[in-house]
Amino acid sequence: MSTSAHLERLPRGLQVALGLGAVALAAFPWLGLENERYYVQMLTQMMILAIFAMSLDLLQGVTGLVSLGHAAFFGLAGYVLAFLTPPTAAPSLWWTLPAAVAASALAALVIGFFVVRTRGIYFIMVTMAFAQMLYYLFFDNKALGGSDGLYVLFKPSTALGGEGQLLDLENPVTFYYLTLACLVGVYAFLRRLLFSPFGRVLAGIRVNEHRLRAVGHGTFAYKLAAFTLAGALAGLAGYLWAAQTGFVNPELLGFHHSAHAIMMVILGGMGNFAGAVVGAFAFEYLLHVFKDLTKHWQLLMGAFIVLVVFVAPRGLIGLGQRLLQRRPATAAQRLETSLQGGPHG
Repeated sequence: MSTSAHLERLPRGLQVALGLGAVALAAFPWLGLENERYYVQMLTQMMILAIFAMSLDLLQGVTGLVSLGHAAFFGLAGYVLAFLTPPTAAPSLWWTLPAAVAASALAALVIGFFVVRTRGIYFIMVTMAFAQMLYYLFFDNKALGGSDGLYVLFKPSTALGGEGQLLDLENPVTFYYLTLACLVGVYAFLRRLLFSPFGRVLAGIRVNEHRLRAVGHGTFAYKLAAFTLAGALAGLAGYLWAAQTGFVNPELLGFHHSAHAIMMVILGGMGNFAGAVVGAFAFEYLLHVFKDLTKHWQLLMGAFIVLVVFVAPRGLIGLGQRLLQRRPATAAQRLETSLQGGPHG
């Protein structure tokens, strides 16, 4: 995967823009808009998918491993929540969330033990094969919900030791802020990881794995750790999705869901995690717009992704960087011209 498609360090202007975006998300529920409940739920889903996209970016953008089976860990965590939810009471957030994330991490560890031994097109195909195996395990098994899926009848409870609820997750605004906190926390964690020694080895694997092996790094262990961590974070997103929508089905584990995550990462820009967040929001917004325009929305979405790849290989984040860099250069040229006494000075 070409290093020219990556942008790890964000310019100051983009950092300010991202900070303002986070402030806008925090303030949104208090704007008093019409249909506020609908927009709060829509933004909550966008933030969940942003966490999912960041988890894939750890593999695709940082390590250079393109997975077509990443949705398996997303859907698996949702099913774990569905199975752990009693029919007449709300499950506890404090043990169902760790259980769901741990299940996804364990599945990623087992699958990763086999798939990270491959590379290139073989890695892509083997990840898709494992994901399809899990998909059909749930799709063909009535005891696991079958093709109809399962309902999650209650939002997780945040009660501790018989005391009252710390957070009322049945309230959409409360769930919104929980998701926002998870989004910010995952982003901060992954950005710190990116510039840690572990993250620099992962970036080195993307650039030249053979050279890293030559200097003594065991790349298999690093790739397996990255695959497992990415699966765990995808599980966090899947848990939040199941809790928010109240429903899981095999499509959450399927190829199309993984492909959507790949498009989010490409659309936003790979290798910096902010791109994954921007790409997830942009992709989901365009999805709503194109679906309202025509039933052939996939054609419009595909054409838009192709256009972005050609016009902005680094995604929307890279395009923003180019626009920010042009303005200072133009101002500097004008200043130099004026100091010289005009164009013929």
